[in-house]
Formats: sequence, C-alpha cells, structure tokens
Amino acid sequence: MTADLSALVQAVDHVGIAVPDLDAAIAFHCETFGLRVTHREENEDQGVVEAMLTPAAGGNGAAVQLLAPLRPDCAIARFLERSGPGLQQLAYRVRDVEAAAARLREDGVRVLYDSPRRGTGGSLINFAHPKDTGGVLIELVQPSTTSPEDAS
Repeated sequence: MTADLSALVQAVDHVGIAVPDLDAAIAFHCETFGLRVTHREENEDQGVVEAMLTPAAGGNGAAVQLLAPLRPDCAIARFLERSGPGLQQLAYRVRDVEAAAARLREDGVRVLYDSPRRGTGGSLINFAHPKDTGGVLIELVQPSTTSPEDAS
C-alpha cells in the first residue's frame, strides 16, 4: 500500500460503537466514564440514531459515537446481528474526504461510496472497506463548516 494521506488526515475523529439501545448505552457511558452527550441525531440516510459523547471535563480528544439502528435493513442492524454490540469503526478527520477517497482508490483500496454522503452534524463521510484495511472499517470524516444545529 502506497497511499499517503498524511497531508489530509488531521486527527482521530471518533470511534463508533454499535449498540442495540442508544439510551441505555448513553446512560452507561455517562454514568460510568463521566462522558456527556455533545450531539444527538437521527440519520435516516444511514438508518441510525446516534450520539456523540466527549469527556465532561473537556479536552480535544476523539469522541465516542454510539450508533443504534433505526430499521432492520441498515448497516448497523446487520453489524449487530453478525457481531453483536461493540466497536464498529474508526474514523479519521480529513481536510478533504473526496481527495482522501481518491487516494485510497488509486492504491486499490475499496471505498464504499462513489461520492461522499452526509454524516453526523452535516459532515461529509466515506468508508474504506475493512477487507482492505486490516479488518477495520475506516471512516473518513470531513467536518461540516456549519454548526450541528444548522445541519439538522
């Protein structure tokens, strides 16, 4: 593999955890680890209801994204059926999701979407296939230039 995305990758954005019950998972992470919900939304296109959690004490580290299915035919529902609750993806924040996806494609990495889709808070997203990334679903996230409230 020769794709060099170092000029595009800014940080680990979040880790995604598939859960069957969003409210129960939020309660667990908030009560046990002191996290707080910083964003919650339904993403009909992806078929999920999700929440982004960060440490209540602040900081600028990666977030935890909890994902629950809205319907039985979505990717998260299929993941839960196949693997049960757990770590579903690792997301990298990138400057330009289209350029990052193009670089991966040039190197033979399968990218799930032909063009970016809407993600959390109006971000643009795409995914690199886990069969080409050592078994980990990698999400590429280009944050929205508007606030999450404006994008909802």
